[in-house]
Amino acid sequence: MLPLNKPIIGIILDENTSQGGASYETGKGYFRAIEQAGGIAIGLPYAADSLLIAQTYCDGLMSTGARIKFPNDWYVPGDGSPAPESERFEIERALIEAFLAEDRPYLGICNGMQLLGCLSGCRMSGQAAAYTDGTIAHDDRETRHEVLVTANTKLAAITGQDRLEVNSFHREALVEASRDVIVSARASDGLIEAIERPDRRFAIGVQWHPERLISETADSRALFAAFVEAARQDGLARVKPLSTL
Repeated sequence: MLPLNKPIIGIILDENTSQGGASYETGKGYFRAIEQAGGIAIGLPYAADSLLIAQTYCDGLMSTGARIKFPNDWYVPGDGSPAPESERFEIERALIEAFLAEDRPYLGICNGMQLLGCLSGCRMSGQAAAYTDGTIAHDDRETRHEVLVTANTKLAAITGQDRLEVNSFHREALVEASRDVIVSARASDGLIEAIERPDRRFAIGVQWHPERLISETADSRALFAAFVEAARQDGLARVKPLSTL
């Protein structure tokens, strides 16, 4: 019997694309962050049934980091992705579209932010470094850098900060924002680091990896806590099948 006060968060699994994508391979930090925030985390494989399971049983959806190829028209003209193709893309896209359409809580991390952005009309570049002044090594797991949080955004309300210290390891980035999103944080070199959908109760994407910072920064813990609470409220508002009780 599942605890009635704990929301269920579906987490799309990552894979070892560098080795042909033969295995699921997802950092434990994503699951621990949700669990520490009071939720129940379950992994969603690349199967059509994942969509049904998520829509029926999950109170929130979280999309993790990845390096996979997106459609060419998601990039600015003349640009594209050097990443490998993955069967993850189609099921992940369907999951995010379903949760956005139903206005249910979504948190996108790294690749997940890029998906949220492009599904909302933004455009990407496969070469993030070409859009910066080179002062930040964005594709470096050891990098820590400052981001400036946009005032009067949900991210600002959640963190209570106007500047955050974050990590950074990504080659691709959103470089053109659409009218449907608010850019809620930028790196000091101008790169988009967080977005949100103002027309949704909770739809936030961050380019950094807060799941790796939960033991270091209060703002990382606050982000997961706000997401899990939004999912809890969503779960209370919906009637689930008796098999989950």
